[in-house]
Amino acid sequence: MATTIDGKALAREMSANTARQAAELRARTGVLPTLAVVLVGEDPASQVYVRRKVKETEAAGMRSIEHRLDASIGQADLFGLIASLNADPGVHGILVQLPLPKQIDATRVLDAIDPAKDVDGFHPVNVGRLSTGIGGLVPCTPLGCMRLLDTVVKDYRGLNAVVIGKSNIVGKPVAMLLLERECTVTVTHIATKDLPDIVRAADIVVAAAGSPLLVRGNWVKPGAVVIDVGITRVTDGDGKERLVGDCAFDELGHAGAVTPVPGGVGPMTIACLLANTVQAAKRAAALG
Repeated sequence: MATTIDGKALAREMSANTARQAAELRARTGVLPTLAVVLVGEDPASQVYVRRKVKETEAAGMRSIEHRLDASIGQADLFGLIASLNADPGVHGILVQLPLPKQIDATRVLDAIDPAKDVDGFHPVNVGRLSTGIGGLVPCTPLGCMRLLDTVVKDYRGLNAVVIGKSNIVGKPVAMLLLERECTVTVTHIATKDLPDIVRAADIVVAAAGSPLLVRGNWVKPGAVVIDVGITRVTDGDGKERLVGDCAFDELGHAGAVTPVPGGVGPMTIACLLANTVQAAKRAAALG
Protein backbone atom coordinates (compact mmCIF):
# COMPACT_ATOMS: atom_id res chain seq x y z
CA MET A 1 0.00 0.00 0.00
CA ALA A 2 1.34 3.43 -0.99
CA THR A 3 2.31 5.90 1.70
CA THR A 4 0.05 8.95 1.70
CA ILE A 5 2.19 12.08 2.02
CA ASP A 6 0.40 14.38 4.45
CA GLY A 7 0.76 17.90 3.11
CA LYS A 8 -1.35 19.39 5.89
CA ALA A 9 0.94 18.05 8.62
CA LEU A 10 4.12 19.16 6.84
CA ALA A 11 2.64 22.60 6.16
CA ARG A 12 1.84 23.01 9.88
CA GLU A 13 5.41 22.04 10.74
CA MET A 14 6.83 24.47 8.18
CA SER A 15 4.59 27.32 9.31
CA ALA A 16 5.56 26.77 12.95
CA ASN A 17 9.22 26.95 11.97
CA THR A 18 8.55 30.09 9.95
CA ALA A 19 6.81 31.66 12.95
CA ARG A 20 9.86 30.92 15.11
CA GLN A 21 12.16 32.51 12.53
CA ALA A 22 9.92 35.57 12.28
CA ALA A 23 9.91 36.00 16.07
CA GLU A 24 13.69 35.60 16.24
CA LEU A 25 14.19 38.16 13.47
CA ARG A 26 11.96 40.68 15.19
CA ALA A 27 13.63 40.14 18.56
CA ARG A 28 17.10 40.53 17.07
CA THR A 29 16.54 43.37 14.58
CA GLY A 30 13.11 44.86 15.22
CA VAL A 31 12.04 43.83 11.71
CA LEU A 32 8.50 42.44 11.45
CA PRO A 33 8.20 40.34 8.26
CA THR A 34 5.42 41.91 6.22
CA LEU A 35 3.52 40.60 3.21
CA ALA A 36 1.50 42.92 0.97
CA VAL A 37 -1.27 41.18 -0.99
CA VAL A 38 -2.88 42.92 -3.96
CA LEU A 39 -6.29 41.68 -5.12
CA VAL A 40 -7.87 43.21 -8.22
CA GLY A 41 -11.56 42.57 -8.80
CA GLU A 42 -14.06 40.23 -7.20
CA ASP A 43 -13.05 36.78 -8.45
CA PRO A 44 -14.56 34.42 -5.82
CA ALA A 45 -11.71 31.89 -5.86
CA SER A 46 -9.12 34.67 -5.57
CA GLN A 47 -10.95 36.14 -2.59
CA VAL A 48 -10.86 32.77 -0.84
CA TYR A 49 -7.14 32.37 -1.56
CA VAL A 50 -6.36 35.87 -0.30
CA ARG A 51 -8.30 35.35 2.93
CA ARG A 52 -6.37 32.14 3.57
CA LYS A 53 -3.04 33.80 2.87
CA VAL A 54 -3.81 36.73 5.15
CA LYS A 55 -5.02 34.42 7.94
CA GLU A 56 -1.96 32.17 7.73
CA THR A 57 0.42 35.14 7.58
CA GLU A 58 -1.01 36.65 10.74
CA ALA A 59 -1.11 33.24 12.47
CA ALA A 60 2.65 33.00 11.89
CA GLY A 61 3.19 36.26 13.78
CA MET A 62 3.82 38.28 10.62
CA ARG A 63 2.10 41.40 9.31
CA SER A 64 -0.27 41.31 6.37
CA ILE A 65 -1.31 44.32 4.29
CA GLU A 66 -4.25 44.00 1.89
CA HIS A 67 -4.88 46.17 -1.14
CA ARG A 68 -8.27 45.40 -2.66
CA LEU A 69 -8.72 47.21 -5.97
CA ASP A 70 -11.69 47.64 -8.27
CA ALA A 71 -11.70 45.44 -11.37
CA SER A 72 -11.80 48.55 -13.56
CA ILE A 73 -8.44 49.88 -12.32
CA GLY A 74 -6.06 51.04 -15.02
CA GLN A 75 -2.67 49.47 -15.52
CA ALA A 76 -0.84 52.71 -14.68
CA ASP A 77 -2.57 52.94 -11.30
CA LEU A 78 -1.66 49.34 -10.48
CA PHE A 79 1.95 50.00 -11.46
CA GLY A 80 1.90 53.03 -9.16
CA LEU A 81 0.82 50.89 -6.21
CA ILE A 82 3.51 48.30 -6.93
CA ALA A 83 6.14 51.04 -7.16
CA SER A 84 5.11 52.37 -3.75
CA LEU A 85 5.28 48.88 -2.24
CA ASN A 86 8.70 48.33 -3.83
CA ALA A 87 9.93 51.55 -2.21
CA ASP A 88 8.46 50.82 1.24
CA PRO A 89 11.18 49.35 3.49
CA GLY A 90 8.48 48.00 5.81
CA VAL A 91 7.17 45.67 3.10
CA HIS A 92 9.24 42.55 2.48
CA GLY A 93 7.00 40.50 0.23
CA ILE A 94 4.59 41.51 -2.54
CA LEU A 95 2.00 39.14 -3.96
CA VAL A 96 -0.34 40.13 -6.78
CA GLN A 97 -3.17 37.60 -6.87
CA LEU A 98 -3.83 36.09 -10.29
CA PRO A 99 -5.82 36.11 -12.52
CA LEU A 100 -6.00 39.82 -13.30
CA PRO A 101 -8.70 41.59 -15.33
CA LYS A 102 -8.31 41.56 -19.11
CA GLN A 103 -7.14 45.16 -19.35
CA ILE A 104 -4.11 44.36 -17.18
CA ASP A 105 -0.98 42.75 -18.65
CA ALA A 106 -0.13 40.21 -15.95
CA THR A 107 3.39 39.64 -17.28
CA ARG A 108 4.25 43.33 -17.06
CA VAL A 109 2.75 43.56 -13.58
CA LEU A 110 4.79 40.64 -12.25
CA ASP A 111 7.91 42.06 -13.90
CA ALA A 112 7.34 45.35 -12.07
CA ILE A 113 7.71 43.75 -8.62
CA ASP A 114 11.12 44.14 -6.99
CA PRO A 115 12.79 40.70 -7.36
CA ALA A 116 13.87 40.90 -3.70
CA LYS A 117 10.17 41.15 -2.70
CA ASP A 118 8.84 38.71 -5.30
CA VAL A 119 7.71 36.02 -2.85
CA ASP A 120 5.83 34.20 -5.63
CA GLY A 121 9.17 33.69 -7.41
CA PHE A 122 7.79 34.66 -10.83
CA HIS A 123 10.06 37.59 -11.68
CA PRO A 124 12.52 36.86 -14.55
CA VAL A 125 15.43 37.60 -12.21
CA ASN A 126 14.32 34.90 -9.77
CA VAL A 127 13.58 32.52 -12.64
CA GLY A 128 17.10 33.11 -13.93
CA ARG A 129 18.61 32.53 -10.50
CA LEU A 130 16.69 29.29 -10.21
CA SER A 131 17.80 28.09 -13.63
CA THR A 132 21.45 28.81 -12.88
CA GLY A 133 21.33 27.46 -9.34
CA ILE A 134 22.56 30.64 -7.66
CA GLY A 135 19.69 31.14 -5.23
CA GLY A 136 16.71 33.44 -5.15
CA LEU A 137 13.06 33.25 -4.23
CA VAL A 138 11.63 29.98 -5.54
CA PRO A 139 7.99 29.68 -6.72
CA CYS A 140 5.87 28.42 -3.84
CA THR A 141 4.15 25.40 -5.36
CA PRO A 142 7.33 23.86 -6.85
CA LEU A 143 9.13 24.50 -3.56
CA GLY A 144 6.28 22.76 -1.75
CA CYS A 145 6.54 19.81 -4.11
CA MET A 146 10.21 19.41 -3.26
CA ARG A 147 9.57 19.64 0.48
CA LEU A 148 6.98 16.86 0.12
CA LEU A 149 9.40 14.75 -1.92
CA ASP A 150 12.10 15.26 0.70
CA THR A 151 9.97 13.36 3.22
CA VAL A 152 10.17 10.16 1.19
CA VAL A 153 13.19 10.50 -1.14
CA LYS A 154 16.59 10.44 0.55
CA ASP A 155 18.85 10.40 -2.51
CA TYR A 156 17.72 11.91 -5.82
CA ARG A 157 20.91 11.23 -7.76
CA GLY A 158 20.23 9.36 -10.97
CA LEU A 159 16.49 8.93 -10.41
CA ASN A 160 14.21 9.32 -13.42
CA ALA A 161 11.70 12.13 -12.86
CA VAL A 162 8.82 12.92 -15.20
CA VAL A 163 7.04 16.25 -14.95
CA ILE A 164 3.66 16.41 -16.68
CA GLY A 165 2.94 20.05 -17.47
CA LYS A 166 5.20 22.80 -18.80
CA SER A 167 3.79 25.89 -17.09
CA ASN A 168 6.01 28.69 -15.85
CA ILE A 169 4.28 28.45 -12.47
CA VAL A 170 4.88 24.75 -11.72
CA GLY A 171 6.19 22.51 -14.49
CA LYS A 172 9.32 24.35 -15.55
CA PRO A 173 10.51 25.43 -12.09
CA VAL A 174 9.93 22.01 -10.50
CA ALA A 175 11.91 20.46 -13.35
CA MET A 176 14.81 22.81 -12.59
CA LEU A 177 14.66 21.97 -8.88
CA LEU A 178 14.77 18.26 -9.69
CA LEU A 179 17.75 18.82 -11.99
CA GLU A 180 19.54 20.57 -9.12
CA ARG A 181 19.07 17.36 -7.09
CA GLU A 182 20.75 15.43 -9.97
CA CYS A 183 17.64 13.68 -11.22
CA THR A 184 17.30 12.85 -14.89
CA VAL A 185 14.27 14.95 -15.82
CA THR A 186 11.77 14.64 -18.66
CA VAL A 187 9.24 17.46 -19.08
CA THR A 188 6.04 16.39 -20.82
CA HIS A 189 2.51 17.68 -21.34
CA ILE A 190 -0.87 16.31 -22.38
CA ALA A 191 0.11 16.40 -26.08
CA THR A 192 3.29 14.35 -25.56
CA LYS A 193 3.33 11.22 -27.68
CA ASP A 194 3.39 7.91 -25.79
CA LEU A 195 2.93 9.75 -22.50
CA PRO A 196 1.85 6.65 -20.51
CA ASP A 197 5.03 4.79 -21.53
CA ILE A 198 7.21 7.75 -20.57
CA VAL A 199 5.55 8.00 -17.14
CA ARG A 200 5.98 4.25 -16.54
CA ALA A 201 9.77 4.71 -16.58
CA ALA A 202 9.66 7.32 -13.82
CA ASP A 203 10.84 6.94 -10.23
CA ILE A 204 9.24 10.34 -9.49
CA VAL A 205 6.11 11.68 -11.18
CA VAL A 206 5.01 15.31 -10.76
CA ALA A 207 1.59 15.74 -12.36
CA ALA A 208 0.79 19.40 -13.02
CA ALA A 209 -1.16 19.36 -16.27
CA GLY A 210 -4.49 20.58 -14.92
CA SER A 211 -6.21 17.59 -16.48
CA PRO A 212 -8.39 15.68 -13.98
CA LEU A 213 -7.59 11.98 -13.54
CA LEU A 214 -5.15 12.02 -16.45
CA VAL A 215 -2.64 9.67 -14.82
CA ARG A 216 -4.09 6.21 -14.35
CA GLY A 217 -2.77 3.45 -12.15
CA ASN A 218 -1.26 1.50 -15.05
CA TRP A 219 0.83 4.55 -15.95
CA VAL A 220 2.81 4.33 -12.70
CA LYS A 221 5.36 1.66 -11.89
CA PRO A 222 5.44 -0.04 -8.47
CA GLY A 223 7.33 1.98 -5.88
CA ALA A 224 7.26 5.29 -7.76
CA VAL A 225 6.61 8.53 -5.87
CA VAL A 226 3.73 10.61 -7.22
CA ILE A 227 3.21 14.31 -6.49
CA ASP A 228 -0.23 15.44 -7.69
CA VAL A 229 -0.41 19.21 -8.20
CA GLY A 230 -3.72 19.26 -10.06
CA ILE A 231 -7.01 20.12 -8.40
CA THR A 232 -10.33 20.22 -10.25
CA ARG A 233 -13.95 20.17 -9.10
CA VAL A 234 -15.88 17.47 -10.97
CA THR A 235 -19.48 16.30 -10.86
CA ASP A 236 -20.15 12.58 -10.57
CA GLY A 237 -23.00 10.74 -12.25
CA ASP A 238 -25.13 11.11 -9.13
CA GLY A 239 -24.75 14.90 -9.26
CA LYS A 240 -22.35 15.13 -6.33
CA GLU A 241 -19.29 17.34 -6.63
CA ARG A 242 -15.83 16.40 -5.47
CA LEU A 243 -12.24 17.58 -5.82
CA VAL A 244 -9.86 15.40 -7.82
CA GLY A 245 -6.27 15.70 -8.91
CA ASP A 246 -4.46 14.93 -12.14
CA CYS A 247 -3.96 11.37 -10.88
CA ALA A 248 -6.43 8.57 -10.14
CA PHE A 249 -5.49 8.31 -6.47
CA ASP A 250 -7.54 5.15 -5.84
CA GLU A 251 -5.56 3.31 -8.52
CA LEU A 252 -2.13 4.10 -7.05
CA GLY A 253 -1.96 1.66 -4.18
CA HIS A 254 1.12 0.06 -5.76
CA ALA A 255 3.09 3.32 -5.77
CA GLY A 256 5.70 4.03 -3.14
CA ALA A 257 4.13 7.29 -1.97
CA VAL A 258 1.38 9.60 -3.23
CA THR A 259 0.04 13.05 -2.33
CA PRO A 260 -3.73 13.23 -1.84
CA VAL A 261 -6.07 15.82 -3.34
CA PRO A 262 -7.00 17.80 -1.38
CA GLY A 263 -4.51 17.82 1.49
CA GLY A 264 -1.28 17.34 -0.41
CA VAL A 265 0.41 20.09 -2.40
CA GLY A 266 -2.20 22.78 -1.68
CA PRO A 267 -1.38 23.48 1.99
CA MET A 268 2.33 23.56 1.16
CA THR A 269 1.93 26.46 -1.25
CA ILE A 270 0.89 28.89 1.47
CA ALA A 271 3.47 27.50 3.90
CA CYS A 272 6.19 28.16 1.33
CA LEU A 273 4.83 31.66 0.68
CA LEU A 274 5.30 32.45 4.37
CA ALA A 275 8.79 30.95 4.34
CA ASN A 276 9.71 33.08 1.31
CA THR A 277 8.44 36.23 3.06
CA VAL A 278 10.64 35.59 6.10
CA GLN A 279 13.58 34.82 3.81
CA ALA A 280 13.04 38.15 2.03
CA ALA A 281 12.81 39.98 5.37
CA LYS A 282 16.04 38.40 6.57
CA ARG A 283 17.85 39.47 3.43
CA ALA A 284 16.48 43.00 3.72
CA ALA A 285 17.63 43.20 7.34
CA ALA A 286 21.10 42.04 6.38
CA LEU A 287 21.31 44.64 3.62
CA GLY A 288 20.10 47.30 6.03
